Amino acid sequence: MKETVDILLATYNTNPIYLKEQIDSILNQTYKEIKLIISDDYSETSSQIKEILEEYQKRDNRIIIFFQEKNIGYIKNFEFLLQKSKSNYIMFSDHDDIWYENKVEVSLKKLKEKNVDLVYCNAKQIDENGKVIHENYFKYKNVPLINNKSHLAISRCIGIGCSQIFTKEVKERMLPFKENVMAHDWLAAFIANENKGIAYVEEPLLQYRLHNSNVFGGRSLAQNLAKWKEKNGKSYGSYLKYRKEKVIDMAYLDGAKMCISYSKDEKNKQFLENLIKYYEKLEQSKYINFHFIKYFKFLAGKNLLKKMVKEFVIFHFPILGYLVYK
Repeated sequence: MKETVDILLATYNTNPIYLKEQIDSILNQTYKEIKLIISDDYSETSSQIKEILEEYQKRDNRIIIFFQEKNIGYIKNFEFLLQKSKSNYIMFSDHDDIWYENKVEVSLKKLKEKNVDLVYCNAKQIDENGKVIHENYFKYKNVPLINNKSHLAISRCIGIGCSQIFTKEVKERMLPFKENVMAHDWLAAFIANENKGIAYVEEPLLQYRLHNSNVFGGRSLAQNLAKWKEKNGKSYGSYLKYRKEKVIDMAYLDGAKMCISYSKDEKNKQFLENLIKYYEKLEQSKYINFHFIKYFKFLAGKNLLKKMVKEFVIFHFPILGYLVYK
């Protein structure tokens, strides 16, 4: 008998068309032993969302739905969903993507073959209208490619949540969420890396949708910068604030602090302590930071060349980064 895979779908102010496309793509998986657990985070259009979800539940008994009584945020919503999961294998789902019909089957097969605790897959990125804008998300975003274990799964987020499948053992170490959890997918990969390890699927197994209401991830640097400059201006002080709050803190330092609070490995803890000190020193640098070797120790890896060039300029030559910012 095949084992059940729990698919955890968090919804909030979802476009009904996107939601239906995503649910249909999950229910049409070649691997049929799934349980789709959905939690709506008190959507402003809750009556419409409720009607859609309840209609699907009537048609397919693999669906379980919950409606939050107040808005708890996407991190807490995924924690809630993890608490409801009982299966040995778990997948996160966004509410606006489209999964290829073999996503569950291929991901689970890889997980078992490699005997790891987490697998992440490639994706095609689509726009609001479903047009493919990037054929290879791994290449576009310079995603680290990890087989087994790597320091990159400590210093970086490995695989967007909707690309992951992981084991119950990972879930149990994740729960309950600590106050500093800032990315559920980063945490899952970090814990898997400390357990049996990680593997990836080069084949795109979903269409990852990019649009203006994305809560997190997917947007380009230019889009993020434009929003920041509109609110904060184009001065050098504004750039340094952006560099600290939106780049180093949000995308690196906060993740390191989260991981160290969950780590059970003394070597990883030491690595993270040194990594945190490195980030904090970077934030104090106003023009140039000369600790170049530390960057390569902590953040360098295969498939990362373009990302590394951008990071190296922002981290160690903020005065040059400002020229791009302007």
